[in-house]
Amino acid sequence: MKRIVALLVAMILFGGAIMAEPITIEFWHAMTGKNGEITQSVCDKFNASQSDYKVVPVLKGSYPDTYNAGIAAYRAKQAPAILQVQEVQTATFMATKAIYPVYKLMPENGQKFDPSVYLPAVKGYYSTAQGQMLSMPFNSSTAVMYYNKDAFRKAGLDPEKPPVTWPEFFDAARKIKAAGYQGGFTTNWISWIQIENFNAWHNQAIGTNSNGMNGKFDTELKFNNAATIKHFQNLYDLSKEGVFIYGGRENKANPLFQTGQVGMHFESIGGYGSMKAACKFEFGVARLPYYADVKGAPQNTIIGGASLWVFQGKTKPEYKAVAAFFAFLSKPEIQAYWHQSTGYLPITTAAYELTKSQGYYKDSPGLELAIKQLTNKAPTANSAGLRLGNFGQIREIEDQQWEDILAGKISVKDGLDKMVMLGNAKLREFEKANK
Repeated sequence: MKRIVALLVAMILFGGAIMAEPITIEFWHAMTGKNGEITQSVCDKFNASQSDYKVVPVLKGSYPDTYNAGIAAYRAKQAPAILQVQEVQTATFMATKAIYPVYKLMPENGQKFDPSVYLPAVKGYYSTAQGQMLSMPFNSSTAVMYYNKDAFRKAGLDPEKPPVTWPEFFDAARKIKAAGYQGGFTTNWISWIQIENFNAWHNQAIGTNSNGMNGKFDTELKFNNAATIKHFQNLYDLSKEGVFIYGGRENKANPLFQTGQVGMHFESIGGYGSMKAACKFEFGVARLPYYADVKGAPQNTIIGGASLWVFQGKTKPEYKAVAAFFAFLSKPEIQAYWHQSTGYLPITTAAYELTKSQGYYKDSPGLELAIKQLTNKAPTANSAGLRLGNFGQIREIEDQQWEDILAGKISVKDGLDKMVMLGNAKLREFEKANK
């Protein structure tokens, strides 16, 4: 009898151990370097906060690599529960039936969900025209200007007074070049910063239908306006002077600034943590310059980064795990930690207020500057964001034309006109495939 009782007790204990195993889900992402470390840390914090669920972050490479891996895995019925998707793919994911929208996921899996707690600019980008949030904001950012304060001093510039207008900026860049630096400035993300954010900051339309944000399929690009042509002509002319140095596509220009070869650089505020880790000099963060003769400038900038999408085809327990993780990500203390550690925007108002109350912006004013720039004025139809089909391909077209402009293969105006023409062709392809 004792043996039987012992066996029953063992079976109960063994069965309890099996039941105690957490529900495990994979989270595929593209966060590398310092931001990758913080992504792992956030997941570790969630896993340590409870015993029911476990999130396993898996680095899949660049944004395009992660996106392509996720799509291939979904088609093979081996998709992760959560996929980080760059903002350029938002329209594509909105058009698919492969996703479980966040506005349904959260309440259907026992989590409170109030879209109003998220920063309006962030919430709006990932929501339908009816305000239904489809994905969970994660690493949201906006474009800013980084500048080397040591370079400013060497060039006779005031390190506490970065240039405000583009003419002031170009003058400062020439002085930095003359002070012995390889160049005055560089930029990442030509499309996102020098076309998309440039036009939003100047309250100029990037495309029709509120830049595609209202969900219509007949959007037409129209950023080949007088202000953008003038701006790109200035960039081109300065490249011929050796004042502007092109560092490559996406964020490939970072080393030019981080190693002190140029004195000013345009990059995401999400790169703040990496800048702190890499730069051996004192740097500052400033707003994007603007042309004072453009009516409405400065307006507000728009977000970049990525959000988290949930695939269809998972089990109920897995979805409960995802919902719990998303609820954890939205906690003010977690968002404040993410924001302060990476430089990415806090996705909730509460996290922003918590960071302010902690006095964090006294030593890191650039992080708050980015938020204030994003919310500088109430968004217009030109500055609320943009949502385009085949957006990734459109950006590749813009990169190629920009490189052709720099190489002297095409004029600035013809290059911008060609960006718009070829980009509109990609929009028509998207419509044909998804209508």
